[in-house]
Amino acid sequence: MSNRVAIVTGASAGIGQRVACRLHQQRWVVVGASRRGTSSDGWASLAMDVDDDQSVADGVQGVVGEYGRIDAMVACAGWGLAGAVEQTPIAEAKAQLETNFWGAVRVVQAVLPTMRGQGSGRIVLISSIGGVIGIPFQAFYSASKFAMEGYGEALAYEVAPFGIHVSLVQPGNVRTDFTESRRHVGAPADDDPYVKATAKAVGIMEHDEANGVPPDKVAVAIEKLLNSARPRRRVSVGKVGERVGIPAKRLLPYRVFEGAAKSSLGV
Repeated sequence: MSNRVAIVTGASAGIGQRVACRLHQQRWVVVGASRRGTSSDGWASLAMDVDDDQSVADGVQGVVGEYGRIDAMVACAGWGLAGAVEQTPIAEAKAQLETNFWGAVRVVQAVLPTMRGQGSGRIVLISSIGGVIGIPFQAFYSASKFAMEGYGEALAYEVAPFGIHVSLVQPGNVRTDFTESRRHVGAPADDDPYVKATAKAVGIMEHDEANGVPPDKVAVAIEKLLNSARPRRRVSVGKVGERVGIPAKRLLPYRVFEGAAKSSLGV
């Protein structure tokens, strides 16, 4: 138990930092990765940019060279982009998916050869309730998490024969610096048809995040997945009122669901 090795991306802050700390406390060998590296609480720090192919390849190769194995990879790296779809530059939309989705894909592809060779491994992908329910004025964030949902499910089928388990964690609102670091699309200076709706929807989201669950609650859920003999494919974390939206979307007629969801989404 004490020599299990985990790579955690996005470990400089928020959920990733709390996951790295939690696993370290539980006697995992933890390598916390972030773009510039990060100060750690006893775990190893790795400067690795998930947006860059070579950086990821070099980072993972270094971990394997140092420890000889990788038992878990937790993909927490990500950021948010707010603004109307019509006004979002394609470059910014691509950048959102580059980190949130393709960043996870890069690290998964880099760790899989080692996990296959071991005949075991755990991959935990941070999705979102926003990867099941679209968030207005954060469409590209939702798109990155919807993509993660399909990717993680397909990946799980492919790697199961090699003893590798894949889980998707779907947080709701969590109190982290994610809120402050959210990027906002620059709206036109003249008449902006979306300005009031954007401000209302994003304001509600920021309020809910400030009153969300602590990131340690997500870290505990991830630790349970990594310790489970039969880890669940999907786990949602957050307040009941947020989590209930996942089964509600599946079970209710879509007009009824969307009608009920509008007020909570600020539209």
